[in-house]
Amino acid sequence: MGIYRIGIDVGGTNTDAVILDEDFNVIAETKTPTTEDVSTGIYKAMKEVITSSNVPLSDIKYAMLGTTHATNAIVERKRLNSIAVIRLGAPATLAVKPLIGVPDDLREKLGKYVYIVQGGHEFDGREIMPLDEQELYRIAEEVKGQVDSIAITSVFSPVSRSHEERAAEIMQEVMGEELPVSLSCEIGSVGLLERENATILNASVVNVAKTTINGFVNALREEGIHDARVFLGQNDGTLMSVDYALKYPILTVACGPTNSLRGASYLSGHDDAIVVDVGGTTTDVGVLVSSFPRESSLAVEIGGARTNFRMPDLVSVGLGGGTIVRIRENGEFSIGPDSVGYRLTEKALVFGGDTLTTTDVVVALGKAEIGDPEKVRHLDRTLLESIYAEMTSMVELAVDRMKTSADPVPVILVGGGSILVPATLEGASEVIRPKNHGVANAIGSAIAQVSGQVERVFSLDELGREKTLELAKQMAVNEAVEAGADPNTCDIVDIEDVPLAYLPGNATRVRVKAAGELAR
Repeated sequence: MGIYRIGIDVGGTNTDAVILDEDFNVIAETKTPTTEDVSTGIYKAMKEVITSSNVPLSDIKYAMLGTTHATNAIVERKRLNSIAVIRLGAPATLAVKPLIGVPDDLREKLGKYVYIVQGGHEFDGREIMPLDEQELYRIAEEVKGQVDSIAITSVFSPVSRSHEERAAEIMQEVMGEELPVSLSCEIGSVGLLERENATILNASVVNVAKTTINGFVNALREEGIHDARVFLGQNDGTLMSVDYALKYPILTVACGPTNSLRGASYLSGHDDAIVVDVGGTTTDVGVLVSSFPRESSLAVEIGGARTNFRMPDLVSVGLGGGTIVRIRENGEFSIGPDSVGYRLTEKALVFGGDTLTTTDVVVALGKAEIGDPEKVRHLDRTLLESIYAEMTSMVELAVDRMKTSADPVPVILVGGGSILVPATLEGASEVIRPKNHGVANAIGSAIAQVSGQVERVFSLDELGREKTLELAKQMAVNEAVEAGADPNTCDIVDIEDVPLAYLPGNATRVRVKAAGELAR
């Protein structure tokens, strides 16, 4: 009896699925167009890959899903929870209201029940004001039956989380233990407004996560897979259990590109490299550091809202297999940024369509075999060469932006659209296109480890540096175990401590990440 795992990753254009054996060999792979409702494409890919693998269904023990459901819901403003936003920070933060700077349509959706309550802490952990519990009980009664998710943010909660935790207790006491409550101290880092936005977005996609997970589990059952353990991809290239994903669904945002990075590292055997993932709509460029995606140090916008929770450091350019190329009468041309997306096989010229795409350009130049080359033979070759040079330049510029020095670095090409990129690139020491590169994202989701991360402000005066770091490491390992990792395989994969000169008590911001194999 073998132990197999199924990995599925949803992209903007295609949904990819693979089945791997216990040694991570690819047994079967498939690529189907992503559907408008996302779920149908997932079920179709799952059905295809299971049918073609001939693996006994009882031997499929793990199922991993990397999905864009939460991202799409935020961007499209659809299927979001009805939420209450509670900030613990009066009177200090009354001048700046929650959701400030967020696009009007998103504020309309999420800003119906917004409260600023007395409470919060100073940067050194002292209370600004005592927590107004009476007001919290009043709010809980007011929103009971009106909302199905709560976002709680307190001033400097990464330093002291006591007010947020007490506020959550009060909400669940009045509205029921099952009420999803998102606490900012568990989601974002120090900056108040960005951390608050990340917490609000997390609270808003709890139902989307629940529906996605239930749909995935039901689809597995319909195919006859009843005892597989289900995991979701998160945006640091690792996995989280279903319970963890329901608590922190915002961590699924941008998990697609990170799955590709992890898959690229595994397929190529490179731990440190730049990965170029070419899809149907965009090319995402990221950096592998010790086989994990490099994290962004900047605030990241999601659906127009600035956030500061953990996100991969990526550059996206509007170049993919379905990118539309427009040629003007004077011979000038433009590439994208719009794309025919998952309709490539009906819209592109090589498939009998009426739209010139980047795929048509590489087929006409003889650089790829796809569709019917006769349908693009009439195009002006000199012009096509110029378009191709511009496409290559777009990729080289993106690679350049991600490099930390002028030295050439290995570049790994993955994704179904990687036929667009040549075998040599300016600034690359080598260009690697590994076997199974087209489904690197699904492979990345299937082979991923489970991780936990802690980011807190500690006072070194209390325990000293050594013991503080040990405590933070243990907290990260506990997080990883809670997310589904085997405690015996957990290693610390990243640690960073930054002294905060403006805080008393020898304060230091410590970030630790632990990762381990799936608990069997």
